[in-house]
Amino acid sequence: MHTRTTPHARSRSGYTLLIVMIFTTVTLLILGSALSWCTTNSGLNDRNNQYFSSVAAAEAATEKILANVARDYQSQGESLVFSSLGSYRTLVPTTNESSAWSAFSFKDASGSAGRTYVDRLAAASYVPLQSQYAGLYGLASTYRVISNARMLKTPYAIDAAIKQEVQLASIPVFQFAIFYSMDLEINPGPNMNITGRVHGNSAIYLQPVNTLTFESHVTAAGAINTIKSPLDPSVRSLGSSKVVFKGEHDANLSTLNLPIGTNNSPAAVQAILDVPPDTELASSLMGQQRYHNKADLILLVSNDTVVAKSGTFNSFGTTIPWSEVTNFLSTNISFYNKREAKTIKTSELDVGRLKTWSQTNNSLRSVLGRDVRQIYVADFRTQSGSTESGVRVKNGQTLPSLGLTVATPNPLYVQGNFNAPAANLGTTNTANSLPASLVADAITILSTNWSDANAGSSISSRTAGNTTVNAALLGGIVASNGTNYSGGVENFPRFLENWSNKTLAYNGSMVVMFYSRTATAPWGGSDVYSPPTRQWTFDLNFLDATRLPPGTPEVRALVRGQWAAIRPGATY
Repeated sequence: MHTRTTPHARSRSGYTLLIVMIFTTVTLLILGSALSWCTTNSGLNDRNNQYFSSVAAAEAATEKILANVARDYQSQGESLVFSSLGSYRTLVPTTNESSAWSAFSFKDASGSAGRTYVDRLAAASYVPLQSQYAGLYGLASTYRVISNARMLKTPYAIDAAIKQEVQLASIPVFQFAIFYSMDLEINPGPNMNITGRVHGNSAIYLQPVNTLTFESHVTAAGAINTIKSPLDPSVRSLGSSKVVFKGEHDANLSTLNLPIGTNNSPAAVQAILDVPPDTELASSLMGQQRYHNKADLILLVSNDTVVAKSGTFNSFGTTIPWSEVTNFLSTNISFYNKREAKTIKTSELDVGRLKTWSQTNNSLRSVLGRDVRQIYVADFRTQSGSTESGVRVKNGQTLPSLGLTVATPNPLYVQGNFNAPAANLGTTNTANSLPASLVADAITILSTNWSDANAGSSISSRTAGNTTVNAALLGGIVASNGTNYSGGVENFPRFLENWSNKTLAYNGSMVVMFYSRTATAPWGGSDVYSPPTRQWTFDLNFLDATRLPPGTPEVRALVRGQWAAIRPGATY
């Protein structure tokens, strides 16, 4: 019997082997691809991590430069920054600051090791400001800082470059509708609109009874709180309480400081109102900020005499005789202040008569060559426990031709319409107003209907009249202290009359940089005043450098502009 061998079995066996080999090959290819993908992905992650670490290091290098720039600018101004460019360029993070910096190398845009690119792009000029201070103007220069960084001892040679551009800006403080160096409180009863920029160098507290609207940007070095200050003891019926921000509201920014050569505490800043010590140079940082040194005319009242002289422009070299001073200054006037519960012995400046004197051939004009623009008045007469010094400005509806700043270390009272042409009384129209500011320990507005004779009578006998004041105000407050409320911005200008159904039309800027030293009675006493209808607006003239009040202080700021990761080695 013959057995037949079937060839199909061997064929099937070969086919199965082939299939197995194909699947094995495909599996190996997939495995190889997966391993390759993992390796590539791991490499990409390593490269990304290395790059971002280098970016962070480059940014740290630019921040080190900017910290030094900001310090030097605050202490000595832009001239010191520009003269220090060479030393800035040698600054990079070092192991003395942190051992972590041993893992990085730094170089400037040209490849020089251990250096940073720093340059000035534009010298100082009066220009619009950037970023959080957009809408303001300042005397600003522009600087660019670039750092190139590389992480060492890594598989990849990766450089990262960071560019920062900043403005070093000197900002006229009266460009703000409201500026406070300390906690800023705004807690009005009626609806209130604030039409210009607002800045606080500390915290801002907002607890309006009705609607409080900010038409422009609000900035603060501290927090912006929609609650009252913990030191405000007031209990308010909050009605339809609402805070409306129509612009940006940015907290935790840098402080804006006066360049006075020391800290910017309220007590330190208040020295700008004082007569300088004999040992202080007028060219020093504090000397440049003192209103005494900025004045065209200085009036110093003591128990026995009045010294009247020119200012630093001719080294105080011109003495004005008393026979001329009596044309515009009286020292024998007093009235009662219900808030202080004291009689105010005042040196009274008649602005209308000053204007006439300034325009005639007087002893000051012969050396000044123009009308008086800035006056410094200090009343140093000895006071008893029932009296208090003061300076009063009256008859100021029309100012000298170039505008007027009146500064005093005493409390100041402005009586009647001030810097307000008749055609524009009671309006927001300041087209024909002149640059003006009032600077003092405290500022009280006495209406067109004020009467010295009724000052000590009940409030029913002290009825105000509609009044217009067009001037920047820089003065002190009595702070909230847990027992008394400061009165807030709504009561920064003080009142002593029954203003019910009367309007205070105010166009200007309100600046608070210190606490009152003389007029220290707290806000809120009974029978002192009732509030006016507050028709208050920011004077847009102050955004024009040529229309700022004489002697306007300027705060300094490093204003951040462009931040960018750029091509390593680039300088643009």
